[in-house]
Amino acid sequence: SMKIIAVCGMGIGTSVLLKMNAEKVLRQLGIDATVDATSVAIARESRDAQIILTTPDLVDQLQGLPSEIVPIEHFFDLEEITEKLSASLL
Repeated sequence: SMKIIAVCGMGIGTSVLLKMNAEKVLRQLGIDATVDATSVAIARESRDAQIILTTPDLVDQLQGLPSEIVPIEHFFDLEEITEKLSASLL
């Protein structure tokens, strides 16, 4: 199954919300994927995630990884998450 990581500065707070909302969206899309919440530092060591969900301000810190970086402006906005994940996955 696909691996997605939700990233925020510390790996708590924003990334956990992103993780929960991404899981909801993936269920609705019928896509089998695991989502982990993590910090920028850990994400930078990660090579096995297909997609990184993060806030726009952290995109620069995650450049150069093999994962596709998907910035989410409003992490409570399931429509935005659905739209962006669909574009990347479907």
